[in-house]
Amino acid sequence: MQQPVIDSQSSRSLAAARDIQLLVLDIDGTIAGQSNAVREPVKQAVRAVQAKGIQVAIATGRMYQSALRFYEEIGATLPLMVYQGALIKDPATNEIHRHLTVPQVYAAALLDYFEQPELRSRLSVHFYINDQLYVREITPDTEDYLSRSTIRAIAVGDLRTTLPQEPTKVLALAADVDLLDTLLVDLRQHYQPTELYLTKSVATFFEATHPQVNKGTAVQYLAEQYLKLGPENVMVVGDNFNDLEMIQYAGIGVAMGNAPAGVKAIADWVAPDVELDGVAAAIEEFLLD
Repeated sequence: MQQPVIDSQSSRSLAAARDIQLLVLDIDGTIAGQSNAVREPVKQAVRAVQAKGIQVAIATGRMYQSALRFYEEIGATLPLMVYQGALIKDPATNEIHRHLTVPQVYAAALLDYFEQPELRSRLSVHFYINDQLYVREITPDTEDYLSRSTIRAIAVGDLRTTLPQEPTKVLALAADVDLLDTLLVDLRQHYQPTELYLTKSVATFFEATHPQVNKGTAVQYLAEQYLKLGPENVMVVGDNFNDLEMIQYAGIGVAMGNAPAGVKAIADWVAPDVELDGVAAAIEEFLLD
C-alpha cells in the first residue's frame, strides 16, 4: 500500500495543526477519484473534523452547478469556491461574494488562438457564462466532460456570439497532453499574469480566468474576510497545478499522492492517492487526535 510521505516541513506542520479552524478541499483527484463520488472513509473523516468545530469548504475548478452535489455530500456550510475561485457563492443564501470574469478582449483573443487551423480540430473549447456551458459543438471530449460533470452544454456554433457577456472561465480540452503543455507555455509568453491567470487543472484541461483569480486568493478571502482567520488557521488539500496557490497560502498545505511532482514539491505533506482515501489520511494525520 502507498504510504504518506513527510517532507522537511512536516514537524512545523504537525506543530501548527492545533491552530487549524478551516479545512479546504479540492474535488477532482482529491475527494473524488475515478468513481466521481466521495468515498465513505473520506465522508467519515470530514464529519469527524466538523464535529470538532473545524469548518470545511470546497475550492474547485468545476462549475457551481457541478460542484454543488459534492458540497452537499460532505455537509459543507461555507460559501462554495468554484471556477478556480472566480465565483464564490453561498448555496444557503445564493449570495455572491465574488465573481470575476475574463475580460472580453482576452476571451476573444483566446478564441482566435484556439481556432488557428492547426489547432481548431484538436481542441474542444468551452465558455462558461452565468454558470452555463457554451461550446462550438459537442465533441467526444466534451461528451466525456459532460458525463463526469453531470451538466448540459449549449452548442452555439460560433462562440463569438456569446461574447457580449464575459465568461467566468475559458477551458480548452484535448486528449493530447503534450499539445496542452505547449499551449500553456506559449500563452504564458503572450500574456502577463496581470492579464490572465492560466493553469491546468488536470493533464487534459487548459484553463484561463481573470488575472486576480486562483484558489489561493479565494481561500484567502474566505479565511481572512469571511471568517476573520489567518493562513495559520487553514489547512488545504489538492492534487494539481491549479491548487498550488492555495497550498502555498495555507498554514498546512497537503498534496495528494496522485499529484504531479511539482505540486508535491511545495506541499508540507504528501497524502496517499485519491483511490486510497488520501484526504481521510491527511485529516487523521493532522486534525484528529
